[in-house]
Amino acid sequence: MSRQERTRGILRRRAATSMVSRRFTLPAQRFIQTETVSGLVLLLAALAGIVWVNSPWSDSYHDLWAITLTMDLHVVDLTEDLRHWVNDALMVFFFLVAGMEIKRELVHGELSDRRQAILPATAALGGMALPALIFLAFNAGHAGQDGWGIPMATDTAFALGVLAFAAPRIPPEVRVFLLALAIFDDIGALVIIAIFYAGDLSFEAIGVAAALLALIILMRQMGVVSLAPYLVVGFAVWAAFLESGIHPTIAGVILGLLTPATARLPKEDFLRHADSLNDDFRQALAREDEGRADYALGEMEELVVSTEPPTERLQRLLHAPTSFVIVPLFALANSGLDFSGSALQDSLASRIALGIFVGLLVGKFFGIVSFTWISVRLGLGALPGRMHWRHVAGAALLAGIGFTVSLFVAGLAFDEESLQAEARMGIFAACLAAGIIGAIALRLLSRSDSDAIEVSAD
Repeated sequence: MSRQERTRGILRRRAATSMVSRRFTLPAQRFIQTETVSGLVLLLAALAGIVWVNSPWSDSYHDLWAITLTMDLHVVDLTEDLRHWVNDALMVFFFLVAGMEIKRELVHGELSDRRQAILPATAALGGMALPALIFLAFNAGHAGQDGWGIPMATDTAFALGVLAFAAPRIPPEVRVFLLALAIFDDIGALVIIAIFYAGDLSFEAIGVAAALLALIILMRQMGVVSLAPYLVVGFAVWAAFLESGIHPTIAGVILGLLTPATARLPKEDFLRHADSLNDDFRQALAREDEGRADYALGEMEELVVSTEPPTERLQRLLHAPTSFVIVPLFALANSGLDFSGSALQDSLASRIALGIFVGLLVGKFFGIVSFTWISVRLGLGALPGRMHWRHVAGAALLAGIGFTVSLFVAGLAFDEESLQAEARMGIFAACLAAGIIGAIALRLLSRSDSDAIEVSAD
């Protein structure tokens, strides 16, 4: 067999592989990246934790997360139990993705236009302020008052997942509004975590973290594009935050915000360079110059990477492990609710649980709706497209699903396991109620929207 025949055979196999990828692999990737699936996996993980704790094997659940692991790198020596490794280390990747999502939306997305961003921003402000005030109304002056930040959060995956499941035909502006609201909600929650839930601060460690972040900015200015140096410095930033008293997951947010959201090469130049490289590749094949052909393929790969913003590439790489491994693992580690008679009775009578439940279910709804109404009345923003006030109400109900970040803040707010258990009970009850009520309301809204479209078509 001649070299040209071998080359044609390789190209045919690559074409067949590409066809399989287009037909099966890419649709599968799009499928697993939907909010519905990630929210479902998160729900199953949380339910697994609840079932485990209330089973005859409950001791094994507590023993598992109490396992101690040590990381000794001479410069950094850390010893934590398994739950803390999940909460303090693995969740950094979740917040890294959140930071990149915020950066992308601020640069290219819905938040890049001030007029479009101000409506969900004010809605998020109301959806954070009123729940916190309601919680303090129940808990001010009591042992649980430090948990005021718990009902301020919205779980983006859960909320968008319920929206996609319950109202697939709802106007797309509603999804955009809820997504933008959740992003501003995340920003507020992260600021609160950094400021109000920090431990004893080490200004020396903070200085080291600041110097390392400055190094990352310098590397960007120097044109360093290899991922390896950023991974090394990023790990050092996380370790410095861990020693600083500021929760180390904030390092993930800052690193996400520092990730470029603009490609090095404009998309308009892609075809011009791709045509030139394609010609080089064809000529190399005609001359049977395998070295030149491989070089052209490498240049094509570099061209593709240069045309894609780093935030997009990293989010695509990290989405599956964060959504389907890290966050469900976090839910499993932190959802151990004891539903035995005494524990359930204590939680139902708890100021903490009640404050969280009313804050998330009632405070979120009225805070978002009222602040959105005020913003529109003052002329600061307008409801986009086909979105109506009933859609704002439906989105506000779903915003009461504060699962992931609410559990995270509860772990920071309370050291006592009994207080954390009460907080978890309130979070679960509120998320369940908000999810069911929101799904029913949005299902009805979706039907009314479909009926309106059909009537207008007739």
